[in-house]
Order: sequence, then structure tokens, then C-alpha cells
Amino acid sequence: MKGIILAGGNGTRLQPLTFVGSKQLAPVYDKPMIYYPLSLLMLAGVRDILIIARPSELPLFRALFGDGRQLGLRVDYAAQDEPRGIADAFRVGADHIRGEECALVLGDNLFHGANLPSLLRRSARRMGGCVLFGHEVSDPWRFGVAEIDTKGRLVSIEEKPRRPRSNLAIPGLYFFDAQVVDIAKDLVPSARGELEITDVLRAYLREGTAELVWLGRGVTWLDTGTHETLLEAGSFVRDVQRRTGTRLACIEETAMYMGYIDPDDCHTLGSEMGNSPYGQYVMERARSFSLGMPPSVLSEEL
Repeated sequence: MKGIILAGGNGTRLQPLTFVGSKQLAPVYDKPMIYYPLSLLMLAGVRDILIIARPSELPLFRALFGDGRQLGLRVDYAAQDEPRGIADAFRVGADHIRGEECALVLGDNLFHGANLPSLLRRSARRMGGCVLFGHEVSDPWRFGVAEIDTKGRLVSIEEKPRRPRSNLAIPGLYFFDAQVVDIAKDLVPSARGELEITDVLRAYLREGTAELVWLGRGVTWLDTGTHETLLEAGSFVRDVQRRTGTRLACIEETAMYMGYIDPDDCHTLGSEMGNSPYGQYVMERARSFSLGMPPSVLSEEL
């Protein structure tokens, strides 16, 4: 399965913070925002990842991740010159997908849950069209909303409805089979002037191949697209890390846990960050793993 992180957009809701750079590079407590969706894809077993961003910001992402080989990944980049909607990612990333299944995650979404990675891997294995995820919220009118019947089957999908038919919001994480590229090619812009991800999901729903997976109350989902939610996400990460002693979305530790790199490689990556607390943590985890102790990501946090 290929992976795409959509890190485009103008970040207008975070101005003036985004006047000088991508919102996906803004810090969420101790690491760039994009570490969280990247870690999610890694824990789902995805190693071939495309980052889509504005042309002026691609050099910043390249400086951060390079070609990904230090993490045992392949990371490529593509430019989205104007924000044209989430579904535009499949047009921009068509050459990257190349007839394979694809996971798309929005670069400003953060997920945390005890069993989330295993849930994602199970969902990817049984996929026969598209998989979208549902999460209960108190303000569903702000999101795409899924309606289900009494048997839990997906019935309808609405984009930011005035009168939501349920409180089941659709987070910015999706799995698709290879036909998503052809579906995206045939889309026309909505009244908002965007290529809507809900139109892609509805195409699969009409074919009877859209599956909704409920994330459950044990999963936290945060959209970090505003100043307030960015602050809330940082506080959440800080509190979880203080309580557990582990670091969420530590991509070096995740790569070691998944077998993408070995403990020596992980220790080297930590040492390259000097005396920062994050670098010290990476080196300590590498040493512990070498001694046979399980890494903290065995708790499967994101």
C-alpha cells in the first residue's frame, strides 16, 4: 500500500503563524505536526510515502525527511500549486499510486489510541474498495458526517451538513483501492470550488464497496488547523508523555519497532539531535531495545 500525506493549503486559519511556512511544520509540543500522520502511516505498515505541499514549502519537507532512507522509508514529494480540495491529492499523486492501494491522511490530523495501529492494519488487509473511519463528536456540522443504519452499515455521507443525521464525523484518514485515481479524474468542483473527498467516498458507496470502521471511544482524534486546536493538541501530547514517559509519534522509535531500521541506526539518529530531550529519548529507546526491552510503541500510541 502506498501512502499520501496532504500537507498543502494556505493555512489561513493559523495566520500569521503560517506567513513564513507550512502549518504542517508548526510544532505540536515537541515535534513538527507532520510527524503525527507520518507515524500513523508507518505503524499501519506503509513505507512508500508521498508528501504533497505548496511548491515554496517542498524544500522544507525535503530538509526534514530527505528521501526517507534513514527511517527505512521511501519519501517522495509533489507540488500542489493551489488548494483544490482533498480529492486533488489523487490527481497530484496519480503517478505515485500507480495502480496500487493507497492510504491518504491529512497532515494536520493527530490520532492516539491503544489499538489504533492494529485496527488500521486489519482494515487495510480486508479492504475491497474504500475504508473510511468514524469518530463521535459533539459538533458534527464542522466535518463530513457518516450516517449508519441499525446494523452499523454505511447509508449516507454528507459534507458539513447544517442538520447532521448523526454525530459520527469522518476524520482525515482514508484507505482506497487503485480505482480512486480514475474516480478523482472524473470529479467536478463543488459549489465551494473544491474537489470533495465526500464525492469520492459516495462513488464507492454507490458501488457498495465503502466500509465504515468506527474508531471507538478509546481513540483521540484532533484536528490542529486552528490556534485553539493547535494549543489543545500540544497540551494533549505533553500530558500523555508526562504520564506515560513515552513520546507520541517518535518516528525513529517507530521505524525501529517496525523493523525498518535496527537499534544502531536508531541510536545514530538520536545522537544527531545532540543533547535535546527528544534525541536523548531516541538513544535511550535504542539502547533499551538492544537489551531486549520492548519499545514504547508496543502500546501502539500515535
